[in-house]
Amino acid sequence: MTGTSTAPELFTQAVEALKSLRPRPELQLAEVRPPQRLAPWAFALTAEAVGPAEVQATGRLILLHDPDGQEAWDGVLRVVAYVRAELDAELADDPLLPSVGWSWLTDALSASGAEFVALGGTVTDTSSARFGDIAGPARTDDLELRASWTPQGDLTPHGEAFCDLMASVVGLPPVGVSLFEQRRGQ
Repeated sequence: MTGTSTAPELFTQAVEALKSLRPRPELQLAEVRPPQRLAPWAFALTAEAVGPAEVQATGRLILLHDPDGQEAWDGVLRVVAYVRAELDAELADDPLLPSVGWSWLTDALSASGAEFVALGGTVTDTSSARFGDIAGPARTDDLELRASWTPQGDLTPHGEAFCDLMASVVGLPPVGVSLFEQRRGQ
């Protein structure tokens, strides 16, 4: 941390904006210890979401602040998002999955009105098979999205975009839209 005991006002306001998020009921947020040594000031939230088909996702939203700025950031704040979800094998085999995963992020940022620069990241889909004495399912398929961007203005839309991203990953419909239950026997 820096030599001062009080966080800079810009960082304090950004943290308060993220703490004020009110996510939908299917999404749980909790404050956790942020990573160390990435920036002089950091704040982190974890997220867990469950979708209608019992798809589960975990995530982390990290806010970094370096009053001196960092060249790659193109600013003094940086938002880092990480999302991981286990998928069914059929969806995991779709060659467009990484592009769709990235569009979940960019669409969420756009829909929330979040202003940003220097957006970058990766979407990785993996399949793992277990053998021998390792317990668990024979195969698991996962999607991981890692992204970072430099926010402009209020941090609230960025936090809302992260919540929307989590909802998209687990297949939740937009707020206000209900899913029809599949009828028995069909």
